[in-house]
Amino acid sequence: MKAYALWNNKGGVGKSFLCFVAACQYAETFPDADVYVIDLCPQANVSETLLGGYQPTSPPIREITAKTPRATIAGYLEARLNSPFQMIDSIEPFITHPRDYNVKIPENLYLSCGDSLLELLSEAIRQTSQLTIPFNAWRQVIEWVRDLCESLSARSGDRDAVIFIDCNPSFAIYTQQALVAADNLVVPFTADDSSRRAIENVMALLYGVSTGEDITQYARINFSQRAISEGIHTPRLHTFVSNRVTTYKKAPSKAFQAVRNSIEATLNGIHKKHRTYFVSSKSPGESFVDVPDYHSACIVSAVTGTPVHSLKAGPHMVNGERIQINLDPLKSYKTALSEFVERL
Repeated sequence: MKAYALWNNKGGVGKSFLCFVAACQYAETFPDADVYVIDLCPQANVSETLLGGYQPTSPPIREITAKTPRATIAGYLEARLNSPFQMIDSIEPFITHPRDYNVKIPENLYLSCGDSLLELLSEAIRQTSQLTIPFNAWRQVIEWVRDLCESLSARSGDRDAVIFIDCNPSFAIYTQQALVAADNLVVPFTADDSSRRAIENVMALLYGVSTGEDITQYARINFSQRAISEGIHTPRLHTFVSNRVTTYKKAPSKAFQAVRNSIEATLNGIHKKHRTYFVSSKSPGESFVDVPDYHSACIVSAVTGTPVHSLKAGPHMVNGERIQINLDPLKSYKTALSEFVERL
């Protein structure tokens, strides 16, 4: 089993769309593997795209959440609230086959659907993790999503199981559960200073590493310190995706490159002191992938639920509007996204 979490402490960096792209292309490239997407973002954007894109009437998510039990990740967590310290008998009620709703999705891809109920459940989950009996209540609760991943791996039997977890930007308890379940962390970012600060927040929240103010006074309530003391697994930094890059002569523009260099310098400083948090012993810059901005392709792909690898150049009708996808930028976009997936 391999599990990748896509997370940044900043919203709007394109993590859900990258999750969709990576899962679909991986499933298409490796048909003998089972690919699972766990959507732990209450907005459920990656689920909506996998299930056919934007559908103003009778969206599949409405049907899935109406089932008993709810056939979503929130349904699974709700079931765990009823059985906090013992794994449930079956995860099948909480797994959806997107191809049943969207024939463009590979047959070997499965989904634990996103659900807005996550936000309402988060406080109940947090309170359950604070119970004094059993003594390891926090550890058991924080590993609920990891339990799910292990059950998915068992479900696949001899087939490889590759899991992509889309995370909410906030560091809510369900985000912590997602990160604990992952082996590797993919951090998408955009070329702005708020992305640099968000990556610093990733290091502080997940690993307890601060490049600025002293956070040792919060050690007792720090997630990373508690994870260490209770022997909790945390993911290692795998890939940094510079997303929506404006290019000039097939290279990032000077403005984008300048911000990217600033983020790389920040990570280089952390890498020198804390190499064990990174998958590679090489400079973090070696783990950077630049994905050019091509909003037309993103919009058509997301709204229609069409994986990027099968997207065609030419005119497309989206909500009654004609959108043109040009061949050369589409090729460039597909090449960059393929490079990202090949790293996984």
